[in-house]
Amino acid sequence: MASPPPDFAGLISRVAAGLEAQGIGFMLIGGQAVLLHGIPRLTEDIDVTLAAGPESLPRVLAVCDRLGLEPLPADVEAFVQDTFVLPVADPRTLIRIDIIFSTTPYEGQAVERAVRVAMESVEVPFATAEDLILHKLFAGRPRDMEDVEGVVRRQAAGLDWAYLKSWATRFGEVPGREGMLGLVEALEETSDRERAEP
Repeated sequence: MASPPPDFAGLISRVAAGLEAQGIGFMLIGGQAVLLHGIPRLTEDIDVTLAAGPESLPRVLAVCDRLGLEPLPADVEAFVQDTFVLPVADPRTLIRIDIIFSTTPYEGQAVERAVRVAMESVEVPFATAEDLILHKLFAGRPRDMEDVEGVVRRQAAGLDWAYLKSWATRFGEVPGREGMLGLVEALEETSDRERAEP
């Protein structure tokens, strides 16, 4: 696994410890999870998904205040209610953190499945390779698709394709995401073919 730069590792470990202390379930997704599961690339921020909805905002703000993280929206409560995201920044490193609230059964079980990685003596939960793939496929941007291909290439032998196809089927019921199952099946087929090649 590639390691985050020192500034990122220190900040991630502090955020993880703060959220754990508040009893808020969470996992890292985005570029930091790509460093763990896929092909390393430059990433300039940290994405954290919570197993908690916007009603937990006061506890999250308490963590931010304790860590010296500065909320970026002028009206924090309104922004979180509208977007389910709290963007904050660390004034010492200028690193941005997007804290993402969630209320779905999928996110809750994904946080439960998260793999814990020791980072500066703190056990930090990262999205599993499968859940990172699902997040990336749902987002669907070109960079996300590149990340998915990298994760599949590195993790193919250990991926739970049944899990991926099960959730892709459910996400396919969301307007605009009807093709997710087909994408997963195509990835599995390509992966199987590449692994079978001498």
